[in-house]
Amino acid sequence: MKKPDTEGVIKVAIADDHALFRAGVRTALAAKRDVELIAEADNGMQLLNLLRHIEPDIILLDIQMPIMDGIQTLPEIRKLRPEAKVIILSMHNDHSMISKLMEIGANSYLTKNSDSETIYQAIKTCYEQEFFFNELTNKALLTGLRTKRTDIAGPQDVNLSEKEIRVLKLMCEEKTTKEIADIVEISPRTVEAIRDKLKTKTGAKSMAGLVMYAVKNGIIAQD
Repeated sequence: MKKPDTEGVIKVAIADDHALFRAGVRTALAAKRDVELIAEADNGMQLLNLLRHIEPDIILLDIQMPIMDGIQTLPEIRKLRPEAKVIILSMHNDHSMISKLMEIGANSYLTKNSDSETIYQAIKTCYEQEFFFNELTNKALLTGLRTKRTDIAGPQDVNLSEKEIRVLKLMCEEKTTKEIADIVEISPRTVEAIRDKLKTKTGAKSMAGLVMYAVKNGIIAQD
C-alpha cells in the first residue's frame, strides 16, 4: 500500500535473490511512514536496469546473487547513481570483505540477521549522515588497518591544519555536515571543501578511508 504523503519520504530499492527476505524487508518498511520501497530486483543486472529509470535514495544490496553479485554491482551503481547510498546485506561477517566494500563505496554493512529496526536505522542514518557505522564495520575497518597499513595510510608526511583535524574528528564522530559547520562556525560548503581536501591530502577514497587514516595516525582513539 502506497504511503499517502511521499514528500520527504526516503526512497529505497533492494537487490536480493531471496524473495522471502525481500518480503520481510517490504513488510518492515511498510510500517514506516518516512520510508518507501520503490523497487525490487533478483540480481545486480536487474537492479542496474531499474536504476536507469528510478532514483532511489538508498539501495539495499545483497552480496551473493546469481548473474551479477553485489561486489560486481557496487562499482556500477557508483557510476550510474553516485548520489545513492548503498547498504550491503550479507550472511557473512568477513572483516576483509567488509573493509574492501566500504573502501569501494558502500555506506554501511549489515548481516541478514539484523532486526528490522536496525535496517530502518541504517537507512535513516545513511540518508541523513552518509554512513552508518556499527560494531561490524568498525572492527572491519580496524582489521583493514592492521593488514593493509601502507595502502590505507596514504602519504606519510601529511600536514593537516588544526581546522582540518577538528573537522576530521567531528566527521569520525558521525556529525552531519550542518552540525560540523555549526560547531566549527564555518559554512556547510566549507565543511565539504575541507572533506575533499582531507581526501586529497591523506589519499583516502571515501569516508571509510578517512576514518582508517584518523585511527592509524592517532587523531581518534582506537578502542
